Amino acid sequence: MDIPVELSRILITELGDSQIIFLKEIDGERTFPILIGLFEAKAIDDRLKGVKFPRPLTHDLLANTISAMGGTMEKVLISDLRDHTFIASLFIRRDGEVIEIDARPSDAIALATGTPAPIFVAEKVFELIMGSGPQTRQGRLELLRQRSEILAEQIRLLQEMLDDESFRESISQDEADGYFQQLQQMRTERQAIMEILNRLK
Repeated sequence: MDIPVELSRILITELGDSQIIFLKEIDGERTFPILIGLFEAKAIDDRLKGVKFPRPLTHDLLANTISAMGGTMEKVLISDLRDHTFIASLFIRRDGEVIEIDARPSDAIALATGTPAPIFVAEKVFELIMGSGPQTRQGRLELLRQRSEILAEQIRLLQEMLDDESFRESISQDEADGYFQQLQQMRTERQAIMEILNRLK
């Protein structure tokens, strides 16, 4: 059984490559995080905000290619979890035929964002994450713990920089505001991770 989900939260911190998106089932309360790269996270965020660029970026190019070839995006399905890696597929309808294309979840979600294409997660993926598969569950928890530790160190270093009066005097107010905003984003992300870890203990 495939469960419809929605993108409930996206957390971006530019000091690290690993970012987090949260998927939540539409007709329930189950939520889980997926670690993705900074490029994909920004692509998803930009498409959510409707940001337009002078020239098409990677995900825009792929979406335009699908459309130009007469295809429409039917859905995205996250179908499995193997060795701590989510397995996903894009389903494209063209000439009355549905074509399944293997894809990373981050790319598939970036393509689906801003379109009517729904996102689904297989029930067995929820079961693996939420406790039916203890080894897989522990692996995901360990990834989140590692991310939390990395964030804690980045927060400490950035806070030390901002506490340094000579550093603050060497940057503009706009730059300082940007650093403070990034610090808050990292704190928000770490708090969200800690909430998930506490909930899944």
